[in-house]
Amino acid sequence: MVEIFQFQSAVETAITFVLLAIKGFAFIDAATRPAAQFLAADKQTKQLWLILLGLAFVANLLIIQPISLLNLAGTVAALVYVADVWPTLRRLPRR
Repeated sequence: MVEIFQFQSAVETAITFVLLAIKGFAFIDAATRPAAQFLAADKQTKQLWLILLGLAFVANLLIIQPISLLNLAGTVAALVYVADVWPTLRRLPRR
């Protein structure tokens, strides 16, 4: 029985680190892009994305459980950034 809980704990830890990496990537990418790119891509402002992704990253650091309400909301924000905003911004030239 203990082995099942050890496996569950290992899976939860792995998920937490993967989600932390996704949130960190999204935050760093948003921070390094010019604000004008967000407006040109017709996405939300850079400041809004930095606030959302920064809070998501910090919440993931403070709340270890990947299935908490704040972590789920932050995960959704980071996945929306990676799946929708990031590909659009990559197509635009950096100026």
